[in-house]
Amino acid sequence: MVVERRLYFLFGLLLGLGFAPASAQLVHPKASPAQTIIQDVGLCQVQVSYSRPAVRGRQIFGNLVPYGRIWRVGANESTKIKFSCPVRIAGNKVPAGTYALYAFPQEDLWEIAIHKDTTHWGDGRQNYSPQDDLLRFTTYPQTRTTVTENFQIGFDQITHEGMDMYWRWDRLELRFAIEVDTQAEMEKQIATALQNNPTAQTYYEAARYLQESDRDYSRALGYLDQALELGGDTYYFHRVRSLVLAALGRYEEAVAAAGKSLKLAEAEGKDEFVRMNQKNIEKWNKLKD
Repeated sequence: MVVERRLYFLFGLLLGLGFAPASAQLVHPKASPAQTIIQDVGLCQVQVSYSRPAVRGRQIFGNLVPYGRIWRVGANESTKIKFSCPVRIAGNKVPAGTYALYAFPQEDLWEIAIHKDTTHWGDGRQNYSPQDDLLRFTTYPQTRTTVTENFQIGFDQITHEGMDMYWRWDRLELRFAIEVDTQAEMEKQIATALQNNPTAQTYYEAARYLQESDRDYSRALGYLDQALELGGDTYYFHRVRSLVLAALGRYEEAVAAAGKSLKLAEAEGKDEFVRMNQKNIEKWNKLKD
């Protein structure tokens, strides 16, 4: 009996000191799984971390997500968006950094908030302060014919200068533009690179950027001529040169450049470039007449 009393005493002492027998803790899957997406745009990167609730037969907007009240743009924690460089949203400057995304849905229009305080759980409710909004802007939801079961954030219409961010859930889609100033940064890089022993590839990359940006074709042509002079004939130098000449309306020269690219690509087994050049030659031959 004495031994038993001593054991009970020791057990109670251990509990009092915070030592308890180990117990199994379940790690269960979340009903609204987390996702992080990363998208490069121009020279910037945008990262979004959010959770993806499902429709599961429920009425979503105006019910599960009430109109006229703050929404966390997903589930669980607040949705975070991170910009690696300054951007513009709805004409407003947004410095590089991490922000919380909130929405204020209405039936016909939504307010979107880029919020500086990222510490709130979910939508913050009473702790949320509009004074911590970096900006708010309005956008208009559209109705889609297909259902998106799990809430989805994504990007499309991506160019060197920006992209659309879209949200889809149930039959609703909402989107807005994110703009980046790639041109200013690229012009700085081009100027610096051309002052420091530029190679054929340097000139080619500068020309390719201008061609893909649909601007300054005469300068791009000069860079390509320099690339050919320094680096010799390559199928990709001549291909971009053909595209630049066509953009300048010089279709006969564009056909000749595409012909050179085709032969060089054929010799290297680059079938896709052979086909692309053939298609362009056919198109430009009609335009030059």
